[in-house]
Amino acid sequence: MRKLKITELNRLTPEAFKESKKIPLVVVLDHVRSLHNVGSVFRTSDAFKVEAVYLCGITASPPHAEIHKTALGAEDTVEWFYFKDTLEVVDKLREEGYQICAIEQAEGSMMLDKLVIDKNNKYAVILGNEVKGVQQEVIDQCDCCIEIPQYGTKHSLNVSVTAGIVLWDFFKQLSDQAVFNK
Repeated sequence: MRKLKITELNRLTPEAFKESKKIPLVVVLDHVRSLHNVGSVFRTSDAFKVEAVYLCGITASPPHAEIHKTALGAEDTVEWFYFKDTLEVVDKLREEGYQICAIEQAEGSMMLDKLVIDKNNKYAVILGNEVKGVQQEVIDQCDCCIEIPQYGTKHSLNVSVTAGIVLWDFFKQLSDQAVFNK
């Protein structure tokens, strides 16, 4: 095996990315405080062709050097919006036909490994604050809560790790990978 050079990866240009087909998924960051987590979510959203990222509350927005450090330019390719109030975003996305899913440990949450996604629907996943998680008032307005099964001594994952796991699972189920592999 030989490691591929960056020039061999056939990556899209930023312009081509903006024009490319996206999966019907948006990410909502509910009061995420770490700029590194924000940047990482942008980068993962770029990797899996997410439609947009909504930054809410105390979540910082680009341009910012600390976001750029982990986003590596994905903050310039992935469409993003800032809203002070996460509930306003939930209402907006619901009006636009999105199924709203908090990624949270909650009564009645669905385990990610059991989630079956309808390719005819559009989805919004909400990731919460590093300490407090998704606000209860936001959860109250969601269609479901999705939980990542965990089997060790810890009961939480970093926001950026959670985003990677969840976005990959949604991508696998929502995309026609033959289209995305071109």
